[in-house]
Amino acid sequence: MLSRLRGVMTRLWTPLADALLRRGVSPDAVTITGTLVVVVTALWAFPTGHLLLGGLLIAVFTLTDSLDGVMARRAGRSSPWGAFLDSTLDRFGDGAIFAGLVLWYTGGGGSRLTAVLALACLVLGSIVPYARARAEGLGMTAAVGIAERAERLVAVIVATILVGAGLPDVVMTVVLGLLAAASAVTVVQRMATVRRQVREAAP
Repeated sequence: MLSRLRGVMTRLWTPLADALLRRGVSPDAVTITGTLVVVVTALWAFPTGHLLLGGLLIAVFTLTDSLDGVMARRAGRSSPWGAFLDSTLDRFGDGAIFAGLVLWYTGGGGSRLTAVLALACLVLGSIVPYARARAEGLGMTAAVGIAERAERLVAVIVATILVGAGLPDVVMTVVLGLLAAASAVTVVQRMATVRRQVREAAP
């Protein structure tokens, strides 16, 4: 479903991408600006209890996440640097979202259990892509798992918006618990995949 959504977003952003390119805006500038907005929003709105506003703003800029890629392809500037920058800055945005929730739920915004689960998502969310990157750096693959970045991001943003709109905090607790569990399973899946490849390559 998310792959089909990416195709729709590509077609949607093409006119805007062309307009920005005509005005001299670079794909890297769009990547950096989007990340800054997400980080500032998450670290301001969530700790101060503005879950609905923060969730909506982050959702909007998350939908534009593919805009820089569309611009790069339209301008013929797709490069390893752009892919590296985009993936690296994604970690800042993801970390800020979960860090903002940790700050809110440890500062009197709700259950400490929810804060612990948000922290678990923050930590595991950094290990999931690292496991894949490390495997690829060693000449193997680890593109497996039940909790890819897009799915984790959609789940936490939707939960934040719903709780901000008035649903009980247990919704956030359940979603973060499921995300933490799915992330842990994904890490194990990637470790097992790499382990199997190492054994198969052994003489």
